[in-house]
Amino acid sequence: MPLGLGRRKKASPLVENEEAEPIRAGLNVSGLDGLDGGGGGVGLGEGAASEGLPPPPSSLRPRLIFHTQLAHGSPTGRIEGFSNVRELYAKIGEAFGIPPIEVMFCTLNTHKVDMEKLLGGQIGLEDFIFAHIKGQRKEIEVYKGEDALGLTITDNGAGYAFIKRIREGSIIHQIQVINVGDMIESINGHGLIGCRHYEVAKMLKELPRGKEFTIKLTEPLKAFDMISQRSGGSRAGSGVQLGTGRGTLRLRAKGPATVEELPSAFEEKAIEKVDDLLESYMGIRDSELAATMVELGKDKKNPDEFAEALDETLGDFAFPDEFVFDVWGAIGDAKVGRL
Repeated sequence: MPLGLGRRKKASPLVENEEAEPIRAGLNVSGLDGLDGGGGGVGLGEGAASEGLPPPPSSLRPRLIFHTQLAHGSPTGRIEGFSNVRELYAKIGEAFGIPPIEVMFCTLNTHKVDMEKLLGGQIGLEDFIFAHIKGQRKEIEVYKGEDALGLTITDNGAGYAFIKRIREGSIIHQIQVINVGDMIESINGHGLIGCRHYEVAKMLKELPRGKEFTIKLTEPLKAFDMISQRSGGSRAGSGVQLGTGRGTLRLRAKGPATVEELPSAFEEKAIEKVDDLLESYMGIRDSELAATMVELGKDKKNPDEFAEALDETLGDFAFPDEFVFDVWGAIGDAKVGRL
């Protein structure tokens, strides 16, 4: 559909003071089949499932071997033959003899709960994968004295939403038992296993001010040297490269994983600017979603072609027209070196 009046109604921001950051936004990931979450787990939120394409045959999958450890401590395992996050978690489960649903998220090249090192849709070919698994569960009563709780929510692409950042001085920052990396199991008894980041952020935002709510969390299992003061979870830097390898393995919800070159200088600048625009217009930040948008737009000839590509690939986000124009402009500026 041509870009212009009547293309679609402007979408209101998903979150205003609470941000939400999917690790792999724009990739529709189905629910966790058979997940019980240790009791009380539920299936995917309405409309979140995606049938996608059948997994590619093993012979077509990249035969790349990655080294991995459990973040709290373990021998080194070797995993290969995965094409998406769910398959990665299954391979980690096989390597260490644990159910895949125990894996909360992975970090690259550090065992710490470092939100700037989260495994996203790409893995550097020389990256070392650390898997963070479920630890202590906790239930906390929180009084919502302000509209904003000070949380940034992300998800792992496989049904778990967790805390990525806690704003200093916020309501949540004052509650020392709530930490970056904690998975959100439920709010006021409403199970959130299987929900996307924006669903959880929306629910937090809509909680009435001046009342208490109950939040159930699961924290990642920690090694002794990880039990220390709370991580600040500061904003990510401008770079989006995930490793020191000469290429990356890009994971996809639909179709096989592919080995790709690291982003060019033009793409890095464009991705950074589009990520800023996502935060400004939509209330979310996600370099993987920004990278997908740049990839869709870098070879388009005009904004109408770009808008059609966005509708086809990322239509669920319902990006407003002015945002699409700004993204198109950012990609064009990056091409000619104006960023």
